[in-house]
Amino acid sequence: MSGLPEYYASTLDLPFNRACLDSQFVLESPTDDPGGMGYGLLLRGNLLLVEKTPESIKLPYGEWGQHSSIYLGRWQDKPCRLIALESGGSFPEGLEPFGLLDDTPLLPIELLSLGGLGRMIMHWQARSSFCGYCGQPTDWMSGEWGRKCNSCSAHTFPAIHPCAIVLVRRPGQVLLTRKAEWAPNRYSLVAGFQEFGESLEETAIREIAEETGIVANNVRYVGSQCWPFPSQVMVGFVADYVGGEIEVDTTELDDARWFSVDDLPALPPKRSIARYILDTAMEQS
Repeated sequence: MSGLPEYYASTLDLPFNRACLDSQFVLESPTDDPGGMGYGLLLRGNLLLVEKTPESIKLPYGEWGQHSSIYLGRWQDKPCRLIALESGGSFPEGLEPFGLLDDTPLLPIELLSLGGLGRMIMHWQARSSFCGYCGQPTDWMSGEWGRKCNSCSAHTFPAIHPCAIVLVRRPGQVLLTRKAEWAPNRYSLVAGFQEFGESLEETAIREIAEETGIVANNVRYVGSQCWPFPSQVMVGFVADYVGGEIEVDTTELDDARWFSVDDLPALPPKRSIARYILDTAMEQS
C-alpha cells in the first residue's frame, strides 16, 4: 500500500515537485525565522521522522532550540524548520522513520515532497558553508537562499543539475536500460547530465548514442520532475528510433534492449518521471 496517488494528471503533480506543496507550504528565506514553536522536518539521510497515528501521519510540532536547524518557511501556517540528524543511534521518542526513496512510499505526497525539498537543502547547505573562491566561511544572504562569503563577498546560489531522461520508441517497441545495482529485472530509460553548450534535446540524443549505440531524433518534451537525490531536475522526453544496433556502454549500464510494449520487464516506481513517461507512451501506442 502506498500513500501516493495511483495516477498523475501531469508531471506537475509528481512527487517532489513544488505543486504538491502549494496548498500547505510557503518557502521563505532562512533569515526570516520568526522564532517560537513550529514544525520540525527531521531528516536522517533519506529518512523522514514523523508522528504516526492510526488516523494520520504528520510532522512533529514543538520547540527545536536543542537542535541546529534551518528555517524553511511555513507549513500549515506555522513555522517549519529543517533539522538534520546524525546517523546512528536511536530515533527521538514518539517518531517513526519513513523512506523518501521507497518504491511505494507510505508518506502522503505532501510530506514526501517536503522531505525531498529538505533533503535538497541539506545537500546545498553542506556544500556551500565555505566559499568556493577563497575557502572562508559563508553566511545566509538576507531575504533569499543565496550565501555570501564573509571574506571576499562572493555570492553563491543553489546549484540545480539538469538531467535529460528519454524514452526511445519504434513501432511496437521501446528501448529500456538497466543498471546493475537496480532491483532484479528492473529496466528504465536512458538518462544523463547536461554538458557544457548543450540543449537538453542534444543531451538526450547524445546519451542515447553513448549508452546504447542507437541513433534517435525528433525529441519531444514531456515534462520535468524535481529529483532531490541530491539536487537534480529530471527533464523528460520521448524520441524516435532512426538507426543503429544496440551496443551497451558497460561502464554505465548492465544491459539495454528493445522490449515489446506488450511484454515489458519490471518498471520504475510510479513516483518517478521515468514511469510517467512510460505509462503515457503506452497509452499512445
